[in-house]
Amino acid sequence: MKRFWRQVSVDDDRVIRLDDRPVRTPGRTPLALPTQAAAEAVAAEWAAVADMVDPRAMPLTGLANAAIDRIAPDPAHFAEGLARYGESDLLCYRADDPVELAARQAAAWDPVIAWARARYDIAVETTAGIIHRPQPPATLARLGDAVAALDPFAMAALSPLVTLTGSLLLALALVEEAFDADTIWAAAHVDEDWQVERWGEDILAAERRTARRAEFDAALRFLRAVRG
Repeated sequence: MKRFWRQVSVDDDRVIRLDDRPVRTPGRTPLALPTQAAAEAVAAEWAAVADMVDPRAMPLTGLANAAIDRIAPDPAHFAEGLARYGESDLLCYRADDPVELAARQAAAWDPVIAWARARYDIAVETTAGIIHRPQPPATLARLGDAVAALDPFAMAALSPLVTLTGSLLLALALVEEAFDADTIWAAAHVDEDWQVERWGEDILAAERRTARRAEFDAALRFLRAVRG
């Protein structure tokens, strides 16, 4: 879509407007945000459009669309899908060799697991290797409750945080502000950083990681904005 508007504004209902027209989601619902901060952040993306709309340059708009069109109609179903990541969380599968990698995993992951155990009163089972080890049903139920307690906009932000880190526990720790973003990002990339140190950095892999970090940061900005 080519830019056709001159001004971007936020109305009293926190709907993004282009001149006198409300922006609508792909599902044709007005693009209304839950907080003024979120509305202004999304409006800034529309104001920054130079000539053609590029959805890749508008991640907050995309997350808002997802919250309204995909999540809000059935948040329980969406939460259930996200909670399944707890069944095979990255932090639960450890290397037993080399010893140095195992130690790095423990240093980065054990504090998050300890936090989750205390925060949600759960047992978290860890294992060496990649063979699936089921988590206790009560653990999965409580993690599912933690996801379901979020509103659709916060859930929209949580979703990429989970998929980008490969860990529901890391994402929830970030949502709960138990750890900072750089700590969570580093914890999600212990194995990758180990491989880079040993074998060197691949240019294409580095570019993909930069793109993933930008998506991660955008999700975190959206989360903070929708919480006011």
